[in-house]
Amino acid sequence: MTTLPLPRLRRARRPRSAHTDTLRTVARTLLGIPVVMFVLATLVFVAMRLLPGSPTAALSGGGTNLTAEQIAQNEARASQALGLDQPLLTQYAHYLDDLVHLRFGESFFGSNSVLGLLGDALPGTVELTLAAMTIAVLLGVSTGVLAALRKNTWIDTTIRAVATIGFSLPWFALGVIGIVVFGVWLRWLPVLGRLPSSLDYQPTTNFVLLDAILQNRPELIGPWIQHLILPATTLALSMAGYITRIVRASVLDVLGDDFVRTARMKGLTESAVVRRHVLRNSWLPIVTVLGLQFGSLLGGSVITETVFSYGGVGRLLVQGVLQRDYPVVQGAALAIALLFVLVNHAVDLLYLILDPRIRKG
Repeated sequence: MTTLPLPRLRRARRPRSAHTDTLRTVARTLLGIPVVMFVLATLVFVAMRLLPGSPTAALSGGGTNLTAEQIAQNEARASQALGLDQPLLTQYAHYLDDLVHLRFGESFFGSNSVLGLLGDALPGTVELTLAAMTIAVLLGVSTGVLAALRKNTWIDTTIRAVATIGFSLPWFALGVIGIVVFGVWLRWLPVLGRLPSSLDYQPTTNFVLLDAILQNRPELIGPWIQHLILPATTLALSMAGYITRIVRASVLDVLGDDFVRTARMKGLTESAVVRRHVLRNSWLPIVTVLGLQFGSLLGGSVITETVFSYGGVGRLLVQGVLQRDYPVVQGAALAIALLFVLVNHAVDLLYLILDPRIRKG
């Protein structure tokens, strides 16, 4: 009598905990940052070399009364001093090696440290972007909810029309309109710089609000806010219009769900229904838009800082491009890109808090 072999029993796998899934998602998110930055660094390096013009032309005294031969000799010496006479692949290898060791080099004009220039300019961009984001969220969420609750009324129609105009106008147009109306005609607000030139400001961190607290100088806060209003509002209006439409659509979608009707049947007030149930379940698409629009704000800051002569990374980037100052442009572009990447990854991590189902994805 033969005996059949018994089947081997497999040990059941333990289900992965939510904590493990979260850690794996965070790890995948963080590991993607160096890859993205490498691609961006390469694109910036190539783009600057493809632009017409060369920094050696400005450094060689081309605008003076030198002969063509003297100018050519000066350009050759400047090119050799800057390392631009080397093959492109060699320059690229040196560039990547500097990035790995966090060496950003010096400006071709003035020999200022790029890291120091970024340290001076980055706080201005962060202040401007956060202020614009705050204004845009307050305007966009409030008007989007109001439009959804007053669907197909004149309020809804007016809000949607204004929102469409807001995100259709380019930033430079909004900036010029703001300068003409509030700076020239009404003279309500200053239109240039971060602070009045009459103020003696020696930065500690270059964040004006923080320095006002650390240095016990409350007189800095008022002028700083006045100078911040126009550029921040210029950036915010376009973003607020887009947020308004997204919030309206998201709220309308949630308002039709069964749990909202159940909450109303329990006798909750409309404000309680909106606050406790509608907004809480509408945040995922709203957070998605905020993450994407933050990148738009950083891009818009390049234009806005130039229009308002607002000291920030955007203005530094434009000046570097005009001068063909490769190290400054590369450093400024990477700083803006890093901010954008970090915010978008923070949004991805925020999804794990707002919707635990994503942890198992």
